[in-house]
Amino acid sequence: MDRSIDAIGWCGAIIVLLAYALVSVRKVEGDSVSYQVLNLSGAALLVTNTVYLGAYPSAFVNAIWIAIGGYALYRRRGQQAKV
Repeated sequence: MDRSIDAIGWCGAIIVLLAYALVSVRKVEGDSVSYQVLNLSGAALLVTNTVYLGAYPSAFVNAIWIAIGGYALYRRRGQQAKV
């Protein structure tokens, strides 16, 4: 089980870093759906890993990260509905 949880954490870290790299080199916009989905999925994997390991401060930060990404997607959807 520990190896699976480690793999989940590593995948989450890679996904979050990929999202950051793509924004940094301007391949995606910071408010794009793809960026937000990458952040949400990476953070969810990191939360799984950090809760299992008892690293609650890190889990808290990633849970807030998920909430921010979810809110950004919600706002984007609301703006597109108005158009």
